[in-house]
Amino acid sequence: MNLMSSLRYLVALHEHQHFGRAAKACHITQPALSNALRALEAEFKVVIVKRDRNYAGLTPEGERVLASAQFMLHEHAVLQQELRSDTHLPRGALRIGAVPTAVPIVARFAAMLQSQHPGILPVVLSMSSYELEKGLEDLSIDLALGYTERMGLRDTRLVALPQYLEHYFLLRRAATPHAAGLRIGPRISWKEVARLSLCLLTPDMHNRTIVDAAFTTAGVLAKPAIETNSILTMALSVVAGSVSSILPGALVGTVRGYRELEALPLISPQVRTPIGFMSHGAVRPSRALEAALALARDEGWLRHAVAHSGLLAV
Repeated sequence: MNLMSSLRYLVALHEHQHFGRAAKACHITQPALSNALRALEAEFKVVIVKRDRNYAGLTPEGERVLASAQFMLHEHAVLQQELRSDTHLPRGALRIGAVPTAVPIVARFAAMLQSQHPGILPVVLSMSSYELEKGLEDLSIDLALGYTERMGLRDTRLVALPQYLEHYFLLRRAATPHAAGLRIGPRISWKEVARLSLCLLTPDMHNRTIVDAAFTTAGVLAKPAIETNSILTMALSVVAGSVSSILPGALVGTVRGYRELEALPLISPQVRTPIGFMSHGAVRPSRALEAALALARDEGWLRHAVAHSGLLAV
């Protein structure tokens, strides 16, 4: 039995929750995956997988084996990176997750990181807040950019590096196109915005929770005309239709080229939500992660992040 391969198959099964999909992800047949898991059970002399006609989860003993498997695979990957890296040249993949509203910033971060360290392969993933926290906990991602205020919601040891504050804007079509692209318009209250036809994120998204809380503080209830879990849909629905959207500055910055749009800073209340990088504080970081954390602390990078996510004054 190849122990590392069997542990990898177990982690894949946990991730995909299905024997067939896990086997496909591991590029093996389903019988081969099942045989490897049975060999793992024989090795540890415990039942790891609950078996029914379909995958039914892990036993309590299986959960313990899974936690060890995730840690061992992480350490294996870290060791491989160290052996392949020169003293000042980290190499290897770095999986970075980000909440959808922070994707424009994490894209800039990944590009800057790769430019400074060509041996690093950033793998950027758009994920919900829950998926970020779970990914950090089970070591399936190395770094996450998201809402640090949520860190206390899960029982895991996360370390946060503050990056910027999310500022919120109403994005709408301008009465007349602006000569130099999107215009930053006058401030508008959440109460006024609640009367408009809006495209908002779906209620399962943390950003929607923030938006709904702002409306509640303003003493109003907004009923969206369109709901979506796609940031692209939020922006393009404004471009193509008659609705408005509420977007953070990082996303408004991505549509600055649209002359027919304008963004109005939202007030009463003024909502400022901290966004930061998070990593797992209880495991050894890879060389690639060390380089990423150093960049996340760099004053030049932090100024860049703030410039593309804040008030966006012209």
